[in-house]
Amino acid sequence: MCHRTWYRAGEGLIGSWIALFTYMVMSAVMRSPHASGLNQTLQHYSTEHNSIAETFNLSVWPLVAVLLVITLWVVMKELKKPKLKVATLPPRRTGIAHILFEKRWHPFVTAVLIGLIALLAWPLSEATGRMFGLGITSPTANILQFLVAGDVKYINWGVFLVLGIFVGSFIAAKASREFRVRAADAQTTLRSGLGGVLMGFGASIAGGCSIGNGLVMTAMMTWQGWIGLVFMILGVWTASWLVYVRPQRKARLATAAAN
Repeated sequence: MCHRTWYRAGEGLIGSWIALFTYMVMSAVMRSPHASGLNQTLQHYSTEHNSIAETFNLSVWPLVAVLLVITLWVVMKELKKPKLKVATLPPRRTGIAHILFEKRWHPFVTAVLIGLIALLAWPLSEATGRMFGLGITSPTANILQFLVAGDVKYINWGVFLVLGIFVGSFIAAKASREFRVRAADAQTTLRSGLGGVLMGFGASIAGGCSIGNGLVMTAMMTWQGWIGLVFMILGVWTASWLVYVRPQRKARLATAAAN
């Protein structure tokens, strides 16, 4: 996913550097005048209202309440499950350094922190003239557009957000002694490059990536966000089956047949 490419690149994965570069290039290409005709064709079909609440002539708050109830139910169900013991190394640090760079955070704690950051992103971004919350694809494209055109209009709050993800990931990886420049094999490298191209193309025509659509636009109760999220999940399932599950099954069947 878009944000994962940034922070994995900060950890030293060369495959993620390649994916980030192709993602950046394709995102910028899709915003160039040369792709305007394609964008207009692909985005020609749309609903009358992007807001789900406006479509059904409702207030948005009943939809928020339903989502809140479902979320609380899922959280309570997960918290009631027996905790599995996870093997950990002896801590080498204490205090805040241990909490930040060694201790495993509970996923729900991380989710709450991300939610707070997403909430703060709106007023902070608006204060700089950018009317949106968290977003990855447009700022990623803006970096290349600035480097090519040299126009400071492409430098905005979102650009510093994605650069902050990269720098923060690097600092965290170095502090936790996990930073290593790691090269992948040729097949994985090719997949990374192709994945970046597809990610840039898909996020551009969908109006957002897993953050812009999957986090922000879903919270705004829009068709764009929820439809985008559903198809991202289906796409991940399909790609995982084709790239990982099917080859593993074939390998097991071949091993069983040989024995």
